[in-house]
Amino acid sequence: MELLTSSWWIFDEIGKYFLVEGSTRRWVMFAAILLGISSGVVGTFAFLRKQSLLSDAMAHAALPGICLAYMFTGVKDPLLFLLGASVTGLIGAIIATEIPRHSRIKIDTAIGLVLSNFFAFGIVLLTIIQKNFSGNKAGLDSFLFGKAALLARYDIYVMGSMCLLLLGITFIFYKEFKLLTFDRSFAITLGLPVRYLELLITLLIVLAVMVGLQAVGVVLMVAMLIFPAAAARQWTDRLGLMILISAFIGAFAGAVGSFCSAIVAKVPTGPVMVVVCSFLLIVSMFFAPNRGLVPKWLRLRKSRQRIRRENILKSCYKTCEEHNNWKMNFTIENFFAYFKLPRYLLRHYLRSLIKREFMSHENGNWQLTEKGLKKALQIIRKHRLWEVYLTKKMDIASDHVHRDAEDIEHAINNEVLHQLDNELKSPQQDPHGKAIPQNVCFSEQERKTR
Repeated sequence: MELLTSSWWIFDEIGKYFLVEGSTRRWVMFAAILLGISSGVVGTFAFLRKQSLLSDAMAHAALPGICLAYMFTGVKDPLLFLLGASVTGLIGAIIATEIPRHSRIKIDTAIGLVLSNFFAFGIVLLTIIQKNFSGNKAGLDSFLFGKAALLARYDIYVMGSMCLLLLGITFIFYKEFKLLTFDRSFAITLGLPVRYLELLITLLIVLAVMVGLQAVGVVLMVAMLIFPAAAARQWTDRLGLMILISAFIGAFAGAVGSFCSAIVAKVPTGPVMVVVCSFLLIVSMFFAPNRGLVPKWLRLRKSRQRIRRENILKSCYKTCEEHNNWKMNFTIENFFAYFKLPRYLLRHYLRSLIKREFMSHENGNWQLTEKGLKKALQIIRKHRLWEVYLTKKMDIASDHVHRDAEDIEHAINNEVLHQLDNELKSPQQDPHGKAIPQNVCFSEQERKTR
């Protein structure tokens, strides 16, 4: 509650980062941001290459390497820990990938075997260290869940150097990694050393995992590799932009995580970083323009409304065609009997057609306008041309083509319609003997109101 006594408390906390006594906060935030950037960049390739579980196995395989490095040297040196963790992590990754090649065991099972066995071995070594090395684990248990707030300046130097190394290697081999990720066979035909490049990507993933162990921990490090990349994938289909977005999400999570751990007592940085990444992933899954669930639902809803409007116009055209009267009036009962929709929904679609100037309304009667008749002619033309195509080119019986034409008539654009007309040599009748309307082109202003 003390934090809420003033509405300016958050600005006071931010201001401390620019003071002399805020040097520790600055270093921790700098390390967390670097970790987020490197995890986002390298994690993009792990995500696209479907190596998410493999990175989890690497993280758990790092624990025995850290313990062995301490047991052999007796020194708590981040560089030695990083070296030991990298060795065992790389060994675990190689074992996990080689087992499926030489046995009937699948990759997911192999990863599970490596993950559980290496992690269990690490826990055993931690117990041995606790009993035989001065009665403590020398802080090695912090690698399980991470303790970014306890990072010393030397730790951050090591982390920063490794992060810059990861980013540099990724930048140098960007084209090769891109080709290997999306078309391995083509990379082989170009004569690229595919096996060595794959090993280099695996090594980068291992190093990215090892760099983050002290800040995020073994258990949660895989989330920092995968969540930013998975969130970025929702926003773009371009690899370069995906890497930038993933790096930004990782950096933002690092900044927020370090800030929250600084202002709230006993709140660890690593878990907050993962929570922020999870939140951004959920937001991306729901609201990303192309892949988000909400935009997809809105596009589907818009498409359904357009199809129903077109079906109303089509039904009006067929009725006018049957009675040879293009100025027929329609009542709400006529539409209700044909579509079986609730009256409020029918009225909504009819108001929409009036707004688009496809229909006019007077004294409770609806009538096709000239623009609406042109639109209905175009829909009917698509329907009947497709029926001719299915019967003549696909050899489908005429009594089996109506349902397919009902679906496709709403998806055919003008270019495909023109190709159909040329392919079929402008037929005059559909398979049922009904006339095919001549081609109708909309003006630019009419297209905007569709």
